[in-house]
Amino acid sequence: MLDGARRSHSWVLAVPPSPVPPQAPLPGRYRLVVLDFDGTLADSFGWFCGVLDGVADRYGFRRVAPEEAETLRGMSAAAVMRRLEVPLWKLPLISRHMHALMARDIAAIRPFPGIAEVLAGLAAAGPTLALLSSNSRANVERVLGPESAAHVAHWACGASVFGKAARLRRLLRSAGLPAADTLCIGDELRDLEAARAVGCAFGAVGWGYTRPEALRAAGPDFLFERPDDIRALEAPRTG
Repeated sequence: MLDGARRSHSWVLAVPPSPVPPQAPLPGRYRLVVLDFDGTLADSFGWFCGVLDGVADRYGFRRVAPEEAETLRGMSAAAVMRRLEVPLWKLPLISRHMHALMARDIAAIRPFPGIAEVLAGLAAAGPTLALLSSNSRANVERVLGPESAAHVAHWACGASVFGKAARLRRLLRSAGLPAADTLCIGDELRDLEAARAVGCAFGAVGWGYTRPEALRAAGPDFLFERPDDIRALEAPRTG
């Protein structure tokens, strides 16, 4: 389930099996939480699949065969691009085109159920929120809506497909917080790789573009099974 109605946190440590019981992040442990957008906050995978063939035809890479879609969801972004024979020099053009297509179809993109409550809860009783995305800030704000977008204190949008680590470093400098106090949350292996490159902890989400078992195998610090599980990060209220 992806709804945020239930508050029973079902956690697994995304590490190789051990006798250590599953644990959630300690409430209040992280001063900054950096969130991905597509596949983490926004339910955009169906839309992405719907436009991908047209993008492939326009930019000269291979279409995805129906029988290989699930296989691709278990691969890194670099491996997917090699398999589909995407010309790397065209990536900036492809990204801009995808942003324009999403802006055109923005009414079809929605946050996952429960995300508005997650953002509000964290902002009220938890860490500072930041958003790091390859998508445009305009698209992100339109999907989240003004109330949810207002909870985000730091923005780093328009990152290149393989440029999230550099943007994350700049975001931390802007926020004035160290990597040791930061948790990144995302749905792709490249999100995990960016967090690791900078020295941040990483929480993978099990409802996005990449299959949960592929994320688990990569060894994130935490695996969130439902959006509402992220609310365990909220510091306990006093008084």
